[in-house]
Amino acid sequence: MTTKVLQLVVVGSTPLAMVRELEDPLRTQLGIGTLVSKNTLQTPTYAFNKDRNQYHSNAIMRRLVPLLERGAHCALGVLDVDLFVPDTPFVFGEADRESRIALVSTFRLRQGADGEHLKRRLQVEAIHEAGHLLGLSYCDDPRCVMFLASSPQDVDRKSNSLCNVCRNELIKLNR
Repeated sequence: MTTKVLQLVVVGSTPLAMVRELEDPLRTQLGIGTLVSKNTLQTPTYAFNKDRNQYHSNAIMRRLVPLLERGAHCALGVLDVDLFVPDTPFVFGEADRESRIALVSTFRLRQGADGEHLKRRLQVEAIHEAGHLLGLSYCDDPRCVMFLASSPQDVDRKSNSLCNVCRNELIKLNR
């Protein structure tokens, strides 16, 4: 069976080193290969909503679709702006299975976090969004990486790995 490849895309001023720190956890936890894209996206000013002072994640995701490289199953953009989707105050990230595109932002993950703490939070949420791209849904176990976090503290409580139920679901999805 061929390993699926997740393309990692730098968006805005996110340091490349921060994006590279996602490669090993994604491979270890989800069994997915990674490819750091040569293509990047500039800060997504086109997605800025002045009334909310946030960036609409769907608009950014649409710009990532044409960057999906040959051989990549899906792509994850990593950025540093405050994201929203309608009807929610904010999101740490978002995934769209149909377009095979996801985002994760460090903006809200930075709250009260030093470098190592931020790195862990980003890895947890990147694994979460990549899990959605691979077909996983939200999990009720607050320690599972697929649990829906609504605060940085929720992210801190989560493990960077799948619970047994989600791991078994991933195995089924990969058959």
